[in-house]
Amino acid sequence: MAATRSFPLDALRALAAQLIVLHHLSVYGPIAEAMHGLSPAISGWFYDYGRMAVQIFLVLGGYLSARALSSHEPGLHRSAPALLAQRYGRLAPPFLVAVGLTLAASWLVAPLLPALAPEQVTLTQLLAHVLLLHDVLGQEALTVGAWYVAIDFQLFALLLALMWGLRRLGLSQTWRQGLAPVLVGALVTASLLYFNRHSAQDAYAPYFFGAYGLGALLFWWQGWPTRLRWLSLGLLVSLLLLALALQFRERLLVTAATGAVLMLWRQGPGPAWWVDRVQGLARHAYALFLVHFPVILLVNAVYAHHAESPAPMPDALAPAALLLAWGLANLAAVPFHRWVEAPLLRWRPAVIRAGTAAPGR
Repeated sequence: MAATRSFPLDALRALAAQLIVLHHLSVYGPIAEAMHGLSPAISGWFYDYGRMAVQIFLVLGGYLSARALSSHEPGLHRSAPALLAQRYGRLAPPFLVAVGLTLAASWLVAPLLPALAPEQVTLTQLLAHVLLLHDVLGQEALTVGAWYVAIDFQLFALLLALMWGLRRLGLSQTWRQGLAPVLVGALVTASLLYFNRHSAQDAYAPYFFGAYGLGALLFWWQGWPTRLRWLSLGLLVSLLLLALALQFRERLLVTAATGAVLMLWRQGPGPAWWVDRVQGLARHAYALFLVHFPVILLVNAVYAHHAESPAPMPDALAPAALLLAWGLANLAAVPFHRWVEAPLLRWRPAVIRAGTAAPGR
């Protein structure tokens, strides 16, 4: 039963990670330019819509964080600072290693791809990345996806603060379990109807809390009585329709679809070989999210070098170069997870294994 319940989470996480890689392959470098010329419809779709896979990460992140925090809720009034530090330890050290790899790759490819290499890297910029405050402080990101790591930390901190505050009030567990979804629902409403409509707010958690909070609500929703589940589902659908009526945002459709999968998935995970493959992709999802951009830089540099050689590489080979970069990125994620992410995860304090969307667990 555990495998059945976790399989949709793994499948969604694995799918989202692959879509993000394909999105970045359609955005950066001469391979992307060649692909837009060869297949504008497909490349344009990944360029415009692939990035919306981040909504899947956000919903899953809220779901998994609510699951983890709820299981340890009675002790939150004592352990909240340790939980926040542990969350930072889960996200930041592998991210900073990936930043180093991206900077090294950027230095190598700068002669061929100067537009993809930072002009300079300042100490302030590095410190902002260490603190996961680069967007808040207006510092240019040193790798793609840096914004998501920072936002994931902010969102977890916001959900933790809300649940910690309820615990500090001295309310009974019944009251806390009833109020937490109400407060999260209020923040989801504020996000969808106001914050998420203003792109100037996208460096801060409230902008993204609509999707993240929806994931948290869906975790709690599973344990509610049937009548309350139907009532709350009607309220959520009405809220999403109102948000779309105020401002149509395609990303909200992805958010809603992700939520529907989490609610409705009842089928078993399928053959063992398929489950193992999907779980492997999900396990390495955070590693892939972090390490794919250096690979994209290096493969694009090789492609650019051959394109400028006396016998230039034809654009017709761009699909092969894209598939090579995609495959190498997935291969690179395996040792990165094994030798960087997993060891760092084992070294962190064992307080709680808070769930995250981009990571495997």
